[in-house]
Amino acid sequence: MTLRDQAYDTFTEQLLNREISLGQFVSQRELVKLTGMPLGAIREMIPRLEADGLIRPVPNRGLQIMQADLGIIRNASQLRSVLEREAVRTFVTVASDAELAELRERHLAIRAEAAGGVTPELLARAQQMDWNMHDRMIDALGNDLISSIYRTNSIKIRLIRNEDTRMLPELVVSVMDEHLALIDALETRDPDKAEAALNAHLDSAIQRVVRI
Repeated sequence: MTLRDQAYDTFTEQLLNREISLGQFVSQRELVKLTGMPLGAIREMIPRLEADGLIRPVPNRGLQIMQADLGIIRNASQLRSVLEREAVRTFVTVASDAELAELRERHLAIRAEAAGGVTPELLARAQQMDWNMHDRMIDALGNDLISSIYRTNSIKIRLIRNEDTRMLPELVVSVMDEHLALIDALETRDPDKAEAALNAHLDSAIQRVVRI
């Protein structure tokens, strides 16, 4: 991994950890301090961040972190939907019975815990499992370009969601239920049923983002 790639990964991690705020202005020197990477790597990273829509240069102000607005929400959600609908139709044919059974078991375990109350640690595990399942479906396409585009778009969606800091136990349970319905559809090995279950889940996800 090049220094530029390391700087990019560190920067996006700091974004998701809220060390940097949406809409915040930063300088190259501040990015050096934040990431611990040399100035040369930061300068090489900036064009990639611009291309990905995560920052934009503002004359006489510096670099501004992306802002969450309805346009970004709409575009990011639409791109996610297009990519995942294609991915789930492939995943339904390549996922093994053992993998689907493991997914079901892990979701049921999280759901059972959530029924007794959601802690920050449980919420973090539930979110990570949610992201991992969607990433796995995308990777089933075997297309590195699509996986890269999807993960960049996923960063934007996660940043938008991170604006909501409330603990919502019912949200964890509902997301687990939506995933379990998707796993039910995947186990039928019917691409149409799998896509329909995914669409229902994504529609709910969009509504949750809009409410935030």
